[in-house]
Amino acid sequence: MKTFTYTEKKDTRSGFGDALLKLGYENPHIVALTADVAGSVKMTAFAKAFPERFFDVGIQEANMIGMAAGLTLEGKIPFASTFAEFASGRVYDQIRQSVAYSEKNVKIAASHSGLTVGEDGATHQALEDLGLMKMLPGMTVINTCDYNQTYAATFAIARHKGPVYLRFGRPKVPNFTPANQIFEIGKAWLMQEGTDLTIVATGHLVWEAVEATERLEREGISVELINIHTIKPLDEEAILKSVRKTGAIVTAEEHNFLGGLGESIAGLLAREYPVPQAFVAVNDTFGESGKDFELMKKYGLDDEAIYQAAKKVLERKS
Repeated sequence: MKTFTYTEKKDTRSGFGDALLKLGYENPHIVALTADVAGSVKMTAFAKAFPERFFDVGIQEANMIGMAAGLTLEGKIPFASTFAEFASGRVYDQIRQSVAYSEKNVKIAASHSGLTVGEDGATHQALEDLGLMKMLPGMTVINTCDYNQTYAATFAIARHKGPVYLRFGRPKVPNFTPANQIFEIGKAWLMQEGTDLTIVATGHLVWEAVEATERLEREGISVELINIHTIKPLDEEAILKSVRKTGAIVTAEEHNFLGGLGESIAGLLAREYPVPQAFVAVNDTFGESGKDFELMKKYGLDDEAIYQAAKKVLERKS
């Protein structure tokens, strides 16, 4: 087992905020918009450094998306940010019509995603957003796992031409990916090779997958571990290459299993190379208020859930 360690825990939203500030100094075309949550989405530093390029529209998320689309017509690169639930569900029509259909170069930065919003409860816990966004033609969808990866992804999407949905979160999580990494949109990160089982994880579930993999390896199970940070376009080549070797797969995500990464992979495998698959995801339900780590355990989104899913899918394989 390749060893992965971390020295600190950091929130992924700070990776976005720190990268946005640096981008502001490097590129005068970068502008930022938010809907009354600048502090929560870590845009405060950018606002202080570049007040003429920062727009707090108030609690008007739909107007924010329309403004962002309009700014692209003047050559700006707008980052529009709010909580993931409001950045996807509340403004879906505006994103569909003014951004995706119109092919505008808008970067939607969605914070506070998934169950780990915690005490804010079901109304704020976006568990459907990846599905909503991946269905839009031309939309790139990214879900990062730690501070370093979020920082690198923010630079990558600024360079990318076209609409992007970047998803990150509130809690402090292990920061374990390289600080100097090169983030390639649409390219999976093969964390370690294995022969018995493929585990594919995204977002906050990547570190949980690392811990589950260590446990499985101690039992003599060879795990191929893949970090899928780009939900769309999906790195189909990497997934197919892996499952052709291992013959079984577990997918893990902080999202409803309907419409998420696991469903995209299931569709790919059904078309190209069917193998047993287990889903670690929220089982078609809303969340609830609670501590983030308690919710992840209750809804089966921790290392134990990945470990149990692996054991079951290996039984099916045999």
